[in-house]
Amino acid sequence: FEILNLDMKPGNTLKVKGKISADTNGFSINLGSSSRDLALHFNPRFNESVIVCNSKCCNVWQKEYRDCHLSFFRGCTVKFLIEMLTDKFRVKLPDGHEVCFSNRHNYRKINYMSIMGGFKITSFKL
Repeated sequence: FEILNLDMKPGNTLKVKGKISADTNGFSINLGSSSRDLALHFNPRFNESVIVCNSKCCNVWQKEYRDCHLSFFRGCTVKFLIEMLTDKFRVKLPDGHEVCFSNRHNYRKINYMSIMGGFKITSFKL
């Protein structure tokens, strides 16, 4: 799933709903200007029981941030709220826990979104 004209700005919240595959090791929700330049790579990994966040610049990954609060599981339906602030992204998990990740490259506009791996999107709203 890929969108090339998202037009997300600081103050906007993206709501993403979907079903996690029963047999997946993980999935990712990616926001940036292209697949080569990502402001936020949100990557739950079930085989490691961790959520990895990262950014990518000119197709080069940066330093990973890891959050061990994996409050959802394979086979469940979930909703994530991703809020873009001036200095960071705040991802609200289904249980209310928040994962914050710095806006490392000071993006003022997000045009690109992709969802990869074992996540079947049912709806999204900006």
